[in-house]
Amino acid sequence: MEKIVFIQTGFGVDVHGQDITKAAVRAVRHAIFTNSMPGIEAFLPDGDLNNMVVNVKLALPCDAELLDHDAIKAIIPYGTVTVETMAGGMVTTSGIFLADKADKNDLMYIVNASVETGY
Repeated sequence: MEKIVFIQTGFGVDVHGQDITKAAVRAVRHAIFTNSMPGIEAFLPDGDLNNMVVNVKLALPCDAELLDHDAIKAIIPYGTVTVETMAGGMVTTSGIFLADKADKNDLMYIVNASVETGY
């Protein structure tokens, strides 16, 4: 990415099922769904939203190989999307184990997200 224009942050939690992708999707949605970037086309090459570059950084509390990168990329409506992972986030007890919610244990996963937008 040549120039970062906008950075959005968020976090997401999966309380049941211990699904790191579900927590990461929620983190990215938290970061981008309450923001608007009017006029960003003026900064992009050829004024085209498809020339936007978006780098999603995710701090994961478990093995990054469990993350579905395509599910993360599908949330971003325009541009070229990359997903970068690093150690972080949190695993903590939810205090509840529900077999009917696909729980493997009583842990919940918390993921932090930073979404960098530019060109």
